Order: sequence, then structure tokens, then C-alpha cells
Amino acid sequence: MDRKPRVSEFDSVDPAPPSITSDVDKLRTIICDEDERMFQRMRALFALRNIGGENAVDALCAAFSSQSALLKHEIAYVLGQMQNAHAVPQLIERLSDFDEDLMVRHEAAEALGAIGDRTAIDVLTRFVSDPEPVISESCEVALDLLEWVQSRDFEYVE
Repeated sequence: MDRKPRVSEFDSVDPAPPSITSDVDKLRTIICDEDERMFQRMRALFALRNIGGENAVDALCAAFSSQSALLKHEIAYVLGQMQNAHAVPQLIERLSDFDEDLMVRHEAAEALGAIGDRTAIDVLTRFVSDPEPVISESCEVALDLLEWVQSRDFEYVE
């Protein structure tokens, strides 16, 4: 039997199905629990993304304290999908943290571009010259993406 993966409303095939609970506090507890299985934490992550809003963004950002670079990378990725400017300060913090895993910093940069909030331009511009190519190139892409997202927003303004 040939099964097709379930595509989310964000046009992505997620590595775990979202949890069926819609209780943001419960999902926050799960995603932040270092003893919880990664699969369950991922399910909480995608449920929070699907719920959306500032409370869900705060719950996701609380898990940036995790020891797992994989989880933090996915958090940054879904924050970019959500395009909620409430996440911008936390993403800037992740990008600016030289002790953070490169994969997380890279995804934070791209998420800032996807959100399209102009307050991220200065930090993205600063890190275009980062000595790590994955960071400098991600910031270059993010700046172009930010401008593209902004131009699409302006196309619909009448």
C-alpha cells in the first residue's frame, strides 16, 4: 500500500503529526519537558504552530531553552511558517547567540526573513558578514526574503 504523507495547512510534510490537544499550557509543558520523547515534543510543536497566536508563540519560544538543537531548529522553522512578528525578539536572540548551534542560528535567520518584519533588518545585515558561511548566507537569503515578503504585503494594500 502506497501511503502519501499528510500535508499540513502550511504546505509542509511534518516529521510528526500534531497532537490532538489544543490546550496551549499542556502543549508548552510537553515541548519543554527534557524527559519527554522527542516524537511527543514534536507533536506538541506542530499543534502549537497550528493553534497560532501569541500564546502559542510564547510556548514555542519557551522551548528554546531545550538542550536539543534539533528541536530548537524545528521551533525556529515553524515560527517562520507562522509569520507572527511576536517571535522576532526571540529569533533575533537565537541568531545573535554565538554559543547556539549553527543549525538553530541558520533557521532563526531564515525565519526572520519569512516573517518579514523590518525590525530584523539591522541584525540580519550585521550577520551577513558572520565568519560562518551558513550564517552569513542564511542572513543574505533572509534579507532578500524579508524584502520579498514586504513587497507582497504592499501589493495587496489599496
